[in-house]
Amino acid sequence: MQLRKNQTLERFHEFLKLENEIGNITRQEAVSMVPPLILDVHSNHFVLDMCAAPGSKTFQLLEIIHQSCKAGSLPDGMVMANDLDVQRCNLLIHQTKRMCTANLIVTNHEAQHFPGCRLNNGTMDSAQHISQLLFDRVLCDVPCSGDGTLRKAPDLWRKWNTGMGHGLHSLQVLIAMRGVSLLKIGGRMVYSTCSMNPIENEAVVAEILRRCGGSVELVDVSHELLQLVRRPGLKRWKVLDRRVWLGTYKDVPKSRRSVVHPSMFPSGRSFQNLFDSNHNVDMQNDINNGHNGDSEDGVQAMENLMTNEFAEEVSDFPLERCMRIVPHDQNTGAFFIAVLRKVSPMPPIQEKPKKGIAKKHVKPANLDIEDNEVLQVDSLENTRKDVLEAVSVADVNEIEPNIVDLRVRPSVSHEVWNSGEEAQEPDDAESIAKMTQGKRKLQIQGKWRGVDPVIFFKDEVIINSIKAFYGIDEQFPFKGHLISRNSDPNHVKRIYYVSKSVKDVLELNFSVGQQLKIASIGLKMFERQSSREGNSAPCSFRISSEGLPVVLPYITKQILHASPVDFKRLLQNKAVRFADFVDAKFSEKAANLMLGCCVVVLGKGNNKADLESCQVDESTIAIGCWKGRASLTVMVTATDCQELLERLLIRLDTEHGSSALVDRQSNVEDEGEYLKGKTNHVTNGSS
Repeated sequence: MQLRKNQTLERFHEFLKLENEIGNITRQEAVSMVPPLILDVHSNHFVLDMCAAPGSKTFQLLEIIHQSCKAGSLPDGMVMANDLDVQRCNLLIHQTKRMCTANLIVTNHEAQHFPGCRLNNGTMDSAQHISQLLFDRVLCDVPCSGDGTLRKAPDLWRKWNTGMGHGLHSLQVLIAMRGVSLLKIGGRMVYSTCSMNPIENEAVVAEILRRCGGSVELVDVSHELLQLVRRPGLKRWKVLDRRVWLGTYKDVPKSRRSVVHPSMFPSGRSFQNLFDSNHNVDMQNDINNGHNGDSEDGVQAMENLMTNEFAEEVSDFPLERCMRIVPHDQNTGAFFIAVLRKVSPMPPIQEKPKKGIAKKHVKPANLDIEDNEVLQVDSLENTRKDVLEAVSVADVNEIEPNIVDLRVRPSVSHEVWNSGEEAQEPDDAESIAKMTQGKRKLQIQGKWRGVDPVIFFKDEVIINSIKAFYGIDEQFPFKGHLISRNSDPNHVKRIYYVSKSVKDVLELNFSVGQQLKIASIGLKMFERQSSREGNSAPCSFRISSEGLPVVLPYITKQILHASPVDFKRLLQNKAVRFADFVDAKFSEKAANLMLGCCVVVLGKGNNKADLESCQVDESTIAIGCWKGRASLTVMVTATDCQELLERLLIRLDTEHGSSALVDRQSNVEDEGEYLKGKTNHVTNGSS
């Protein structure tokens, strides 16, 4: 409140919000930037962000794959950002829209059941480049209890309890295992949480290594990001349940074994494993039948078989290669990060003997749960079954796991997630197939409820009119790169552009019956002009300001190069009559353009050669305008005009020295402090 009373800081805060909205600045917790950095992403990589919302890490990944690209070119890689919750997906789309990228797909799936999109070789199209959706890099920033954010989210002090970590453990294992199954051989996956609870961290990593049977290794990244203060992962810990510390699974009362699983302990040994290792099957049967002497649940009989080596378990895996970032080391939030590399195919799935295991309903949970109302995903037995289904590649085309209604819904908080009510599953594959037949039919038709269809735009008449009107060079790849979200070609309002990598994924998705539920895809490139004057223009589609940077190097018509004085006048007045421009040559050229959308590029000097230069690079500033019968009108938002004017004045300062600073306040209306070191990108505002 004291800071808000300070008018200077208030204006600075408004400046930060403006720059964030435009896309020049992204505000993010420092430690949450580490997972994308440690993921080792290259521009040609296919990257999956499994639990992506609200989108800061996705934005970071997109910046990494784009950073080595020249103006007008697109990277060979792509990012697929997924989130379970539709509202969080919308937030994710809003955040990433500032990036203006054609290399992003936003999907809406349960991460633990993310579709594999495997194409049968027999039905594979000869033109198909990929037959299965696999990724070079996977970011697995899973839902967690969020206790690492306690400093910035103090409300968690009242809500946190041990049941939160226990209930999320199984879900975290499911998501991570699905991530590993979608990883290419040699690919890297980062598992991360904003929690310090070993049940959500080292225990999950150990269980992944245990189930993958040597096909995945834990990578030592201590030589990366050397200035980052981190601590090694834990190799030993105990489990706290109902205020009792448990050293090993044998200490868990029978009534709590549906809540506390063997995988939560360092060794991962279960009740069954310990008996088998001692070859004492008869005693096991006695205990299972309740014949266990004085002990209610067989714990005493169990202790008689065990030696002291299990009193405090130590993990056999090199968990010290994980990293823990704690708040008091360098004044940050807390974070846990583990880097995994897939070195060989995952081991074949062992068929489990069929037996009637009763499924249990899971009670709905809320944020204020008590320890006896643990956030529970499923029992141990069912969790293992779900993992096997989730990581199965061979049966992807048979019964997709993502169809089964096993929802785990996020809470209001972004850090703390809850489980929702779980639907009862059928006991056999035939029943599942019958239950999902209707949904599968909808999938094949691509009719995801509440989601606009994704359709390749192939209207040659419209495409040719756009190419002819703007003189778009033949080198610009049009065929197969245009997308619409409207099934009626006569009422398409927006045309989106996708990169080759996204195009290949989209073609695969169509081939497998549209298993991906796509919330957003591609870059808005062209928009239908709906004004009365627009209907009389030769081309009814204008270039969107988001797509302008990509297509600008290929435009040969409807393009003007303005002097800084005339460009500044356009931004200040929004609409300028031809006769009012300072440069008579520019005025004449503008008047001679065809009616409709045009592009005005800021010239890099005042002489004729500089103004006519068509060279496009990272510093190019260009805007879309409407050429009317007597004037030019800017087609970008007031916010973008303000930002562009600021950039123009900074450029003039650089070229002409401090004399241009005299009338800064009159040119930029109460903008406040300005940033000298802002990066000059091609304009990327939304219109």
